[in-house]
Amino acid sequence: MNIGQQRIANQQIGHKKFANPKDLVAHMGAIQAQDAAMCRWAVGCRTTNTTGKTIEKALDEGSILRTHLMRPTWHLVAAEDIRWILKLTSSQVKRAASHGDKRFELDEAIFSKCNKIIEKSLEGGKQLTRAEIVERLEREKIPTAAPGIYHILMRAEQEAIICSGAQRGREATYALIDERVPATKTYTTDEALAALALRYFTSHAPATLVDFVWWSGLKTTDARKGLEAVRHHFIIEKIHGQEYIFTINFEENKTPRAFFLPAFDEFVISYKNRADVLNPAFGARAISSNGIFKPIIVWDGNVIGTWKRAVKKDTVVIEQELFTPIKSSEQKLLDEAKQSYARFLDLKS
Repeated sequence: MNIGQQRIANQQIGHKKFANPKDLVAHMGAIQAQDAAMCRWAVGCRTTNTTGKTIEKALDEGSILRTHLMRPTWHLVAAEDIRWILKLTSSQVKRAASHGDKRFELDEAIFSKCNKIIEKSLEGGKQLTRAEIVERLEREKIPTAAPGIYHILMRAEQEAIICSGAQRGREATYALIDERVPATKTYTTDEALAALALRYFTSHAPATLVDFVWWSGLKTTDARKGLEAVRHHFIIEKIHGQEYIFTINFEENKTPRAFFLPAFDEFVISYKNRADVLNPAFGARAISSNGIFKPIIVWDGNVIGTWKRAVKKDTVVIEQELFTPIKSSEQKLLDEAKQSYARFLDLKS
């Protein structure tokens, strides 16, 4: 049983069925997005016939949004899903951020004042950069030194006030959720738990309850409730004493395939236990001690190395670092995989 191959399929890396970036992001539930450039490739490598410009257009138009969602960290989320996922996970995100809030002397009164200033500043379809929002807060004598400003903006995201706006040159902007996202379906808590569990296990299986808790940031009791509501959609098997949730009717791909996946990719980061696809002996070479997840090379469902890029005029040069030597015939498949990334960037390689 190759768990990695099944994840490659369910995450749409090897079996792409979506052409629309929004549909792919909705299928995944959410996609981690610390690295603004790399998260575009996270969508691109899972969709058919898309380029960086395709993903940028979806973000600019607002069908996909980039915001703090779950754990807490940056995620991409489909616009129609942002409200119900925020409602479900925001209390956990606020709790995780509370230590930093106290450190920077940010209390509920200050957050309330900041939220009102930010909301007023963005009313009428305005989209402002972080620097422009800082300017408006400082006019009202609100301290905005980093990293306190990040907590202020993240709280406004968690209160469903702001989300990502369109890119302005090299700078990201913020917009009001209520002006950027049309009214969307509402869920009860139990419905939201079931919906998030169904999204996660459909797109990330094989996975465990512990993996779902890690990915979602939910309490174990809530995550289990969500899983129990949808477990009839899946097959449950025990491996090394752990219950793994599998999708039904999976057909394993017998032909080895290679993929160059982005930094912080869901293939690795969305599981608490990564040993199923990443040999622990090489873990430190793929994930740094301070939590940086490097771009990875995947072969036959397993992480076999890392890569980095350099863009020079109209060419992208990809340097690979393999954990163990490979055959020349296998290198040809890696070279073909590099071409996929170059085409996404609309560059030569």
